[in-house]
Amino acid sequence: MTKLQELKKHLKKGKVYRRTELAQWSKSIDRHLDELVQDETLQKLSQGVYYFPKETAFGKTPPEEEVLIRSFLKDDRFLITSPNAYNSLGVGTTQLYNTRTVYNHKRHGEFKLGNRVFIFKLTHHFPAKATQEFLLVDLANNLEKLAEDHIQISKNILSRAYTMDIKKLKHAVSLYGNAKAKKLLMPVVNKTENL
Repeated sequence: MTKLQELKKHLKKGKVYRRTELAQWSKSIDRHLDELVQDETLQKLSQGVYYFPKETAFGKTPPEEEVLIRSFLKDDRFLITSPNAYNSLGVGTTQLYNTRTVYNHKRHGEFKLGNRVFIFKLTHHFPAKATQEFLLVDLANNLEKLAEDHIQISKNILSRAYTMDIKKLKHAVSLYGNAKAKKLLMPVVNKTENL
């Protein structure tokens, strides 16, 4: 058995690997990785990140987002979201965006992983899951980046804020809101708390 075949034995379909993980099974890892990419056993997703694709009746499947991001960050603490999630709030956002935002503790910037682009935002605070309160605050944080009418959406954000659990909203605003979001939403929180 060749060293390359030995390395292949350790690969599992659907898994994302970092170069450093694979180096434990090869003394010539860079040469072996080049060969595995050439023969299409592995796909190179970014510098030092590789994917062993699963085969389906429709061809090779891309890696699951969670698996890809976990391997890229070498961390489980992240939240993947998209401006499309704002549409669930019922505040008049209807555009569809081809961007994915990854809130995390390690990376900042735009990274292309395989054929997908992710915007990594380095932040200390983000929830484990995107709640409605978090999404409303996140929308207020990112309003100027959206294609919709900002003035109308701001009014709709305020209307929606009045229908939410005020304690959860206050928590979300204080933890996740930037200065603009706090300026927009804190008057609603304060007014509702005093009722």
